Amino acid sequence: MEWEVEYYKKENGNIPVLDYLLSLEAKLRAKAFNEIELLEKHGHKLRGPYVKPIKGAQYKGLFELRVKFASGISRIFYFAYRQKTFVLLHGFTKKTEKTPQKELERALRYKEDYERRCNGE
Repeated sequence: MEWEVEYYKKENGNIPVLDYLLSLEAKLRAKAFNEIELLEKHGHKLRGPYVKPIKGAQYKGLFELRVKFASGISRIFYFAYRQKTFVLLHGFTKKTEKTPQKELERALRYKEDYERRCNGE
């Protein structure tokens, strides 16, 4: 069975990762959607260079989908939720070697919000 991919939706209805994907240049966007399909197909078996876990105890369970095309480098944060579901949180265009702290904190905030609202149902 393949994995299912969900897009995190804020309480106001915005979907940060979809907004990000739609803002990308067409070829980079196509590559990103292709790699999301790889994630659906292979699940946790998908490894580098496509996927990397986020280091640090506070980020346990967070991963980044790594998308590179020509000079464009994108990262999409996600986590596994329950059985066979990945939740895509948000994405950003990487401009430096190190992932900015604000991007990590945003991913963590979205993850916690998703879990809080889904566990409350």
